[in-house]
Formats: sequence, structure tokens, C-alpha cells
Amino acid sequence: MVGGRRFRPGGGFGRQLDEYETRVGVPPPTESPAPPPGGLVDSAVYLRGHRFASPSGLAETYRCLQEQDGAMAWIGLYRPDIGQITSLAREFRLHDLAVEDAINAHQRPKLERYGHTLFVVLRAARYDDLREEVEFSELHLFIGPGFVVTVRHGEAPDLAAVRRRMEIEAQMLARGPEAVLYAILDQVVDGYAPVVAGLENDIDEIETQVFGGDPNASRRIYGLSREVIQFQRAARPLLSVLDALADGAGSVSADEELRRYLRDVTDHLTQVVERVDAFRHLLQNILTVNATLVSQQQNEEMRSLTAASYTQNEELKKVSSWAAILFAPTLIGTVYGMNFVHMPELNWRFGYLFALLLMLLVCGTLYVIFKRRGWL
Repeated sequence: MVGGRRFRPGGGFGRQLDEYETRVGVPPPTESPAPPPGGLVDSAVYLRGHRFASPSGLAETYRCLQEQDGAMAWIGLYRPDIGQITSLAREFRLHDLAVEDAINAHQRPKLERYGHTLFVVLRAARYDDLREEVEFSELHLFIGPGFVVTVRHGEAPDLAAVRRRMEIEAQMLARGPEAVLYAILDQVVDGYAPVVAGLENDIDEIETQVFGGDPNASRRIYGLSREVIQFQRAARPLLSVLDALADGAGSVSADEELRRYLRDVTDHLTQVVERVDAFRHLLQNILTVNATLVSQQQNEEMRSLTAASYTQNEELKKVSSWAAILFAPTLIGTVYGMNFVHMPELNWRFGYLFALLLMLLVCGTLYVIFKRRGWL
């Protein structure tokens, strides 16, 4: 929040940026969302809310900060190397455990106090529309008397926008390092809104897939469930950080106005957490419905296969029955067709008639038997 207004990306401040250089006296900050790895993104020294120096390196920043009483340094780093972190730790007396966390990253959102220094870990999120995925990044902050150090391990959040808005509203920046912390927290929470919208759109698409019988729906539900869980792990622990700051447990100063702003950020974050919790329950229900629909479809396929197998079996019975019936006269005819000299009934006057009657008798008997069994 700045001057009692909520931070919103691009909201209300865009037309003021053209006047920034004339009013402040230096060019706008150049911190970009994707600077080269291992570099100092932006460093500035502020006095009473106004930038009066833009050092090109850490050593120059230290010198400017020491030469001006009451000044505040805001140093932005993007995936810094060990040498830069070591230099900052030595200059600002950062705790070894906090420095180790900042180097290794992969921390959960938390707030820790080491003497007069606060160490804050935030998990920012960004929704990639092209891949329809949520990208998470980690941000570490060292807040102490007269300095703010931000260490990013990902593309989000856009701290250049935070710096521009803070420099435009000098009265807010003049409140000191804690105001910068609150502004960054606000930016991180505001960045969750597009992610929530993207997840909600994905869930709507999944519902269409499920009821449309898409076989790939289960895979997408599983992938989206993992993203929602990761989002929960990023947003939910941040509530305890905000509550601690609002209660003054981790505050560098006791600015009641900043706490009011922070409570507003907490309200927005609570809404995000509640919606994400609802997403997780909804995905579980969708997964259950999808499993039921898949089971029903498999049952229908099994019934169809069973019916087809039954029909095929009935046809096979008929074919087998007629084959057996036709085999009987063929066998008799084959026996009496051998024409051996010494063979019964060859010289019998009624031999031919006897053979025909025998064929008819055998065929009729087999027909009756198969008919009674339902094969014909």
C-alpha cells in the first residue's frame, strides 16, 4: 500500500512515471523481471523517501550509506554468487543461518529475527498462460535499520514495479525499511490473484473434459492437484508471517499505520487461501466423479463385450450342431463308399435304402438332441 492506497500492478501510477525523472532527479530504477543470473540488479540509497544515490556496486553502496546519516539502502540481487552474499553479511552483520538459507534457497515462507535484523522468505507465484502452468519462485529479504536486501531466486515478483511505486510515493518510502517489506508483501499477494484466476479456468476446462469423456482428464487432474498443493504451501504459511508482523512480533518499528495496511494485505491473502482450499476439495470431487464415470464406461464396455461373446457363442453352437449333423451322413457314405469286395450289405437288395434311412435316422436324432439343448 502507498499513501493509503492498495498496490495494484499498473493501476493509477502509470501516467506518473513520465514525470518521475523530472521530479526525483534520477532515471527510474532499471530492475527487470529477468536480469542475468548472479548480478546486482539495482542498488539505491534513499534519504527521507527520495533517491539521492544510485551506486554501481556494493562497495559504493556501503560508502554512500556511511556518509549520509539517516539514509536507507535498498539492494536488489538476482541469484547472487557467494561473494556478494558474503560481502552483505559482513557489512550488515547478517546471521550465518539466514545467509545459508539465502544461498541454498528452497525454503518455506517464514519470518525470523536475528538481533535487529529480520529475515523473511516469500514464495511468489506466476501463471504461465501458454503452458497453463503455475511457476513458483523464492524471494529472501533482509530487513534491518537502514537497509533492505532482496534476493530473488526466480522471475517473480516484479520488484522493479514495487520500487517505482515506492519512489513515486516518497512519504511511504520515508517510513523506512519496514515500508519496503510491506510493499513487497503486497506485491507478492497481488501476484496470487492471476494464479487463482488461471487455476479456476483450468478447473472449468477439466470439468468439461471429465464429462466429455476425455481419457486424458485423469492425468490433468493429477497435475493440477499438485500445483494447487504447491500453491497452498506458498500462500498458507505466509498468513503466519503477516500475523506476526501485524502483532508487532517481528517488527523493526512500531508504525501503527503500516500495521493497518498489513492487515488489509492479510485479508486479501486469507481470501486467496480459502479459494485455493476450495480448489483442492473441488479437484478431489472431480477426481472421484471422473473415476466413477470411467468405471461406468468400463462396465458398459464389459457388458458390450459380454453380449458380443454370448452372441458369438450362440452362433458357434449352431455351426457346431449343423456340422455334427452333416458329419453323420458323410461318415456313413464314406464307409459304404469304400467298395471292398468282402463288405456287408454290398450285395443286399435293400442296402442302398438301408444306408439312406440310417443317415436320416442319425441326422434326425442329432437334430432333436441339439434342439432340446437350445443349440438350434
